[in-house]
Order: sequence, then C-alpha cells, then structure tokens
Amino acid sequence: MHPTETISSDRRWILKGLAAAAMAPLAARAMAAEGLPAPPTEAAAAIATDKAYWADVKRLYAVTPDVVNLENGYWGIMAEPVRREFIRQSDMINYQNTYYARQRAGADFEAVRARVAEAVGALPEEIALTRGATEALQLLIGGYNRLKPGDGVLYADLDYDSMQYAMNALKARRGVDVVKFDVPEPATRQAVLDAYARAIEANPKTRLLLLTHVSHRTGFVMPVAEIAHMAKARGIDTIVDAAHSWGQIDFKVGELEADFVGFNLHKWIGAPLGVGFLYIRKDRLAAIDRDMGDEDFAEADIRSRVHTGTVNFATVLTVPTAVALHQQIGAAAKQARLRHLRDYWVSRARGFKDIEILTPDEAGSYGAITSFRLAGKTSKADNEAIVVKLRDSHKVMTVRRAGVARGQCIRVTPALFTDEADLDRLVEALAVVTGTKTG
Repeated sequence: MHPTETISSDRRWILKGLAAAAMAPLAARAMAAEGLPAPPTEAAAAIATDKAYWADVKRLYAVTPDVVNLENGYWGIMAEPVRREFIRQSDMINYQNTYYARQRAGADFEAVRARVAEAVGALPEEIALTRGATEALQLLIGGYNRLKPGDGVLYADLDYDSMQYAMNALKARRGVDVVKFDVPEPATRQAVLDAYARAIEANPKTRLLLLTHVSHRTGFVMPVAEIAHMAKARGIDTIVDAAHSWGQIDFKVGELEADFVGFNLHKWIGAPLGVGFLYIRKDRLAAIDRDMGDEDFAEADIRSRVHTGTVNFATVLTVPTAVALHQQIGAAAKQARLRHLRDYWVSRARGFKDIEILTPDEAGSYGAITSFRLAGKTSKADNEAIVVKLRDSHKVMTVRRAGVARGQCIRVTPALFTDEADLDRLVEALAVVTGTKTG
C-alpha cells in the first residue's frame, strides 16, 4: 500500500494533528495493540528471571539473526510498536509537510516535552529537547557562565570523549585550568568516592565538575549523588552525563543531586535516533547562557538554551510511544532484567584464564554494561583482534573501548531482547578465546 493510502484511511485524524492531551493515551493504545502482557506482579528481582515474560518482550523486537548483538550501547533498537509509530509519523509529516509544521508542531512538541518531564521527574520548564545527549551536554558545558580566568574544571578518564573535548575547550574559551584524573581500577564505590575526594582536594580552584552516571567505557555506575554533594560543599557545580543511565537504571532526575544533566532518548528508552534532552533545575537557569544568543524564546525560557534548526518531526513525535513502552515494562523490572543478564555471563567468565572484568559485582555499581580485558592485551590492535574473532568466528558482536587509563578493553552490552542462550554463546566464545577448558 502506498503511504498516502495509509494516511488517507485516517485522514480526518491527521488533519486535526496530534492533540497534545491525547498523546499519552495514543501511546498506551499502541502498546496494548502489540499484545504485551502486564508485567508479573512479583518483585523486580523475581521478574528478572521470568523467562515467559521476557520471551514476550523479546518478540517486540525484530533483530538480525546473523549475529548475537551484544553491542547495544551505541543506540537502542526500536521495539516494533515504536518503529511502526515512527513510520506512521514519518508518513504523516511527509504528507502534510509545512501545513503540519506551521499549524500543529509547536503544541505537539510541548506535549512531548511535558511527557518526558513527567517520566523523568522534572517540571516541563526544566527540560529542553535536543538531538541527543552529546548536544545537550555540549550546550551545558559551553554555556556554563560561572567560570572566570584562573578557575579550574575537572573530569575523569571514564567520561565520554566528546564531553572531555568540551571541557578541554573551556581553557581557550573561559581561561580556566583543565584537570583530568583517572578512576581507580578495579573500581569500587568507595575507591571512586575517595578518588573524586582526592581530586577535588588537590584542585581547590575547581568550580565545575563533569560527572558520568554510567560509563560508556566500562559500565561502572558512579555514586553521582554523593559526588555531587561533595562537590557542592566546595562550591563546585556538577554537570552530569546521563546518556547511558535513564532507561537502564531506575531513577528520577532529582536523585542525582545535580542542577545540570544531559540525557539520551534513543539509547535505553528506545526512541528513534536523534533525540535527547537537557535538564536545568529551575532556579539555576541563569547559570547557562542562551545558545548563540537565541532570540526565539525569552531568556527565562529553557528552550533558549538550545538552537538547533529544523529537527526530525517524526522522531520527536514518536517519543511518547517509546516512553509508554518503557513505563509499561517498568524501570525497576528493566533494571533488574539487565543486571540479571549481565550477572549471567560475568559470573561464569570471571573464572576464565587471564580475563579481567573491569566492572565490579558490587550492588548498585553496574547495570547492563560490563567491560573486560585479557591480561596484557591493552592496545587497540589487541582488543580489535578479539572483537573481530568474537564477531567473525563466533557470531557475537561486541565493541572495543579506548580511553581507560590502564588500557583498552571490550564492552559487552545486552538488551531487553537478549536472552540466556545468547549469553551462552558469548561465554562459549570467551572460553575459546581465552583458552579456558569448560565442562
């Protein structure tokens, strides 16, 4: 069927546009239409191992059978109801074009903003949509206006590359001293807290700290609230990179104890590629400059901190459906399931010959992501060779990660469509790669 025929069958609804108040019910109906059962009523830990339920969840995803994809940290595969909603919205936008954009988009985008704010535990006026966490964090770092020449800014080796670049750029832009330090390895909650305390103590002129909630390099979950509280006591503001955390870890933004946070919606929430948001606590908006002197919005409006240009309308309009699925499965159940999948392979691989698991088993310090390194294999070439062997010889997709102070490593990231059989293949492959005898 031609897209216009599909659109024409619902022409009356399209011509009305997307009523802002109807967005959440529409998303919920899309979920119900997929036949996803209500989550079991047990505690999250029990739900995590309910194979029948997670088999139903897995059926929501169309995933290539050519490889076991354990590289789900780049972005999240859209579940089928989300993908179909994205196609429907794309058809609508293509069909209505600027008629929709000029008449209805503003109200609909505001409805999306309100939906996201409610889900993350913020006020609508505290968030602004962006094209992803990188854009959000660059705007927060670059726009932070409380620095003067001679002040210091601080970040760690596990922070994301693009955010490190933005912090480094503050030397030329703001005349500040930029300090980088290394997170201890093996990481533990207390060791990390001590490392941040030492770094803050050693750099008394620090006024801005970059802090990553879940490291994209190792999967370590930082004790963000404690570190942010520690920094605030020294007059240091914290910008938190939550690109990997919301949707993987169960939390609301207020629990981070940070005034400035950047989020993704296309990773663990599962929206289409190219959407995220920034958060600025309402009473701290003045600390972030308007983006390039934006004059489309009032200076007191957080949306003036983002000046993007034309965005993908369909991507934004699909966000409520992705959020609805996230909430129907449940943040606590997702977190428990992802941690179970991680534990399933790590508990067996820890005993393998020469394997170093970089992410601790400590409660609260990990989610889905865990990285490993083979003893003595710290170079790019070493780790790329292992990734290729896992992919080509064993049909298991992982990814090499650089930037860890003690050497490069390999990241393993299951998703909601991953099951235990997929991880059995990973464990078997690691046994071969490490030369470990099993059975």
